[in-house]
Amino acid sequence: MKKLAAALLAATFLALPVRASGAPAAEAKAAVLMEKETGTILYEQNSHDKLEPASVTKVMTLLLVMEAIDSGSLSREDTVTVSAYAASMGGSQVYLKEGEQMTVHDLLKAVAVASGNDASVALAEHLAGSEEAFVAKMNQRAAELGMGDTCFMNCTGLPAAGHLTSAYDIALMSRELILNHPSIREYTTIWMDSLRDGQFQLSNTNKLIRFYQGATGLKTGSTDAAGFCLSATAERDGMELIAVVLGCSTSDVRSASAQALLNYGFANYTLLDVYPNQAVPPVPVLLGESETVQPVLAQPTRILVDKAAVNQVSVQLELCEDVEAPVEAGQTLGHMVVTAGDQTLADIPLVADQKVDRLSIPGIFLRLARTLLMAG
Repeated sequence: MKKLAAALLAATFLALPVRASGAPAAEAKAAVLMEKETGTILYEQNSHDKLEPASVTKVMTLLLVMEAIDSGSLSREDTVTVSAYAASMGGSQVYLKEGEQMTVHDLLKAVAVASGNDASVALAEHLAGSEEAFVAKMNQRAAELGMGDTCFMNCTGLPAAGHLTSAYDIALMSRELILNHPSIREYTTIWMDSLRDGQFQLSNTNKLIRFYQGATGLKTGSTDAAGFCLSATAERDGMELIAVVLGCSTSDVRSASAQALLNYGFANYTLLDVYPNQAVPPVPVLLGESETVQPVLAQPTRILVDKAAVNQVSVQLELCEDVEAPVEAGQTLGHMVVTAGDQTLADIPLVADQKVDRLSIPGIFLRLARTLLMAG
């Protein structure tokens, strides 16, 4: 490998997977702070303890609904007819009546803003036919996301034996929702709104939406057994964080604990956009129809790093001196290695931007003749 030094152009985001100094202790049974883009855990406290999540469960309900909308199998303007079962839900609700019709859009508002259990079940039944079938989809999706601490028994978070998850798993599903379905913000950032042509008022149960700079969501929950729970998301300077707290003693403690985690994350970490300050040089191709191939970065170059280490960051290119044709598009041609001091922060593959076929026998002779003519 031939190593080419490259300077760091811009410092935007870098977060090391280690805890910075002065990390807060959340007043909660369990807590996690995660950076959205990289999925890096910045703080954790009893992160895999299996606990009741209360209505934070609805993050998964919202995820499945948004996946259906974004895939085209469900429209926000679709009309949902409320069943007797959905209308019977207790706890937080928007007082749906059996036979009442409401759009998916309005039901999403009811879930995201008012934590409506009746609205959650109405959406679940509309999507899967029954809450039981929807819950099976919830658990399947949880398994796909690697949520190994989770077992859902309903789509609402109402108390049920065995309905458990962890702060870590909640961060995982929260990340999936806000990373791949950013339009959920249209609902989770609402402070006050209404349903039924203004006849029913909604007020967000997540007070950070009004009082915390950059708040983007996401979901509160509380029951006597679960305590006060929250998955809070906020974005500043292009970085979005997810703070999960479970089992807080009061609503105010819940908000303060999540806010402390978010403050810690924004104060100590940043995303760096690391890339060479010059074009990556082409790699020679032996016996190829093209004599060179251009390496390109295989993935985005934003990296999370402790702000204290920003000035130590350096970037180095490691490229093959040459490759032999045929070269496939996407074939690895080297790496971009990002370091801070003696720690490697990222090793990003450099891959071929297009395929290069091998020269035919006549092509080899033609190239040789052309070379001889030029030499003469």
